[in-house]
Amino acid sequence: MTAQPDAETASVTEQEIEDLRAHPTPQSLYDIGVKLFLEQRGTEAFQLILDIVAKHLDDTMMLAAATSLLWEYTARHDVVVILMRHIVQREPYNLPAKLSLANALITTGAEAEGYGLFSTLIEQNPTRRAELCENLSKVLLDTGRLDEAIRILEFWSQTGEETFALVNNMACALQNVGRSREALPWFRKAVELAENKKRPAFGYAVSQIKAGDFKEGWHNYAQRDPIVDNENWWFVLLPRLRQGDDVAGKRVILYQEQGFGDTLQFIRSATWLIDAGADVTIAVPRPLVRLLTQSFPRATVKEIRKFAENREEGYDFSAPIPDLPYIVGVVSDETIPANIPYLRADPADIEKFAALLPPGRPRVGLVWAGAQRIKAEFVLTDRRRSSNLQDMASALTPVDATLVNLQFGPPHQQILAWTGQTIADPMRHVNDMADTAAIMENLDLIISVDTSPLHLAGGLGRPTWLVSRRDACWRWRDEGDTTPWYPGMRIFRAKELSFVPTWKEVGAALHEWAANWKAP
Repeated sequence: MTAQPDAETASVTEQEIEDLRAHPTPQSLYDIGVKLFLEQRGTEAFQLILDIVAKHLDDTMMLAAATSLLWEYTARHDVVVILMRHIVQREPYNLPAKLSLANALITTGAEAEGYGLFSTLIEQNPTRRAELCENLSKVLLDTGRLDEAIRILEFWSQTGEETFALVNNMACALQNVGRSREALPWFRKAVELAENKKRPAFGYAVSQIKAGDFKEGWHNYAQRDPIVDNENWWFVLLPRLRQGDDVAGKRVILYQEQGFGDTLQFIRSATWLIDAGADVTIAVPRPLVRLLTQSFPRATVKEIRKFAENREEGYDFSAPIPDLPYIVGVVSDETIPANIPYLRADPADIEKFAALLPPGRPRVGLVWAGAQRIKAEFVLTDRRRSSNLQDMASALTPVDATLVNLQFGPPHQQILAWTGQTIADPMRHVNDMADTAAIMENLDLIISVDTSPLHLAGGLGRPTWLVSRRDACWRWRDEGDTTPWYPGMRIFRAKELSFVPTWKEVGAALHEWAANWKAP
């Protein structure tokens, strides 16, 4: 399909939706679908897609537009399989459609059929073997089947032509299995082969950081284009703050980039800029405004979208918040700012939530899933990093502790189906991260998958256990059960795609912890 519509355009109207239903085209379906997803109207978009394709099952272009939307903005790959089967049935020689079907089959767990289809396609299209291998290895990486991806890529590296995608996939696979130093020469080769060098250069930077090469890694990381909702926001276009810039007496904007977790992890270094004489403004989404206002009283905190609406003069520099380790000179574990706690809850909020929680101690907070993001590159990552309450709580309970829900978003609904040990649920009283911080200050331990509440707990200095997916995020390094970013954190590393064996390990550790716990 064509490029995505600008996320800043006006909201989709009911008249536009009615017009689409009356006279749909593949392009109009795609354009309006993208806008609806970007407006967080995913349920409405999904139903609209189903309604339209149900009336146009013979229109393969309409089905292709629908599958593009579902692949890019949802995890409904089961529906993608159904629609792609319709396309392939009507166009049996459509190689891209067969390739998409094979990808979707593997993603939904129908591995035997997906692998079989890939094998058939390779036999039938010997001149396109490299392209097919690129696709197969990429879908294996996206779905967390890392060993299979490496085996295919190792075989291909010995027998096939060298392409950017195959080399880059090998680099990513090695980094994801905890062999980051081995990944570095592959990333360097990918940079050499790439037409657009920014993508592999970013992978090279995070692999350097994951391998512990902080000095060069953070420098290279800070060369990326900011990953923001709108690259034309006026403060993004200001001179980008770099290491060595004199900030004394200068006005500096630090703005949200990537996820909430990135902001919560790296905002600690705002204090360094303030101490160096900078007048710092922090621009973040609404859920973080109150937390950062009370945590950094010497800075000005703004809601990012409102701040972007009207240009303000007089600022000298801006920087995405994840640039801060480079700016302040983090070159080793020992140079990571250790000013923990650097996040703070309001005492009145702490007292308010204390009254809502059961009195029994110790109290253990639980987070089993990450936020469900809508951008294509994040949907499958969210699936890999997230578990579910049934698997988590079944492994942890029964335990001599008071369990407290900290889960937010759609996965919060899983608590309704849980029938085991009682889990207190104060989250219906939560309006922002400041409220979540106040709950955490009433807890004795937080157990979480790799998502933003984990960083909140770490920044508050609360005892925290991270349950990390097998393809661990670069910030947690390749190995080890501790991290210099949060000295009070313990890391449990999944050794396979499923979290179930790791939850059992966490459950055994929790029972031992609860038996030995003493009130502070």
